[in-house]
Amino acid sequence: MTRIQLVVATGLFFALAPCEVISGDKEGGVTVDKAKKTIKIDAKIAPRKLPHLKGEVYPIEVIACWPHPKGKKAHETVVTIDAKPSAVHKALVDLGLKPGTPVMGGEAEPHGPRVNLFLEIKGPDGEARRIAIDKTLVDMRNGKSFPKSVQWRFTGSTMSKPDPNKDETVYGADLSGTLIAIFPVTDQTVLQTSLTFKDEKYLKLETNTKILPPEGTPVRLVIESSR
Repeated sequence: MTRIQLVVATGLFFALAPCEVISGDKEGGVTVDKAKKTIKIDAKIAPRKLPHLKGEVYPIEVIACWPHPKGKKAHETVVTIDAKPSAVHKALVDLGLKPGTPVMGGEAEPHGPRVNLFLEIKGPDGEARRIAIDKTLVDMRNGKSFPKSVQWRFTGSTMSKPDPNKDETVYGADLSGTLIAIFPVTDQTVLQTSLTFKDEKYLKLETNTKILPPEGTPVRLVIESSR
């Protein structure tokens, strides 16, 4: 029997050809391929200088977040996205993954099921190619590549109060707009690495412009279950 999958958008359901399920926001949707255990998210190469910071450049601390002014980490990210982090969380759960435990500060290591991260970039011939996330980062002090041994983990986000005077809580990453954090500088995120907070002082990261296309170029962020 042919399996028919659905697109979910603004409360309506539409039939799709067998293979992918698309969910999330209208802008920057989240594409889930259960057969290949992958999630693709529309993204753009982020600017490294933001006008309101008077041109000051901060080390990279996250991989993906909302653009300025919504994204709290927009000045230190590799790519920007428009999708809600909670939509990506749901997509990871749909792949059969169970979120672990996010961490902020301290000496604890974030925990959760391991995933692989890539950027999908179109070449001059129009063909898409995948680049492992570790290759998109270099240490700004010595040019060394980001360690391949670092793991990317689905921790899920802490729940947070939009209003400290009310008991209502929401998915924290939907407040910060942060999807993937390299260091546990925030627990309002969906993915963290195996690095601890103390590792931040040893890695001062910058984007690898020898590999990445120009700022503003549309790309796709790929999250792949390692199971």
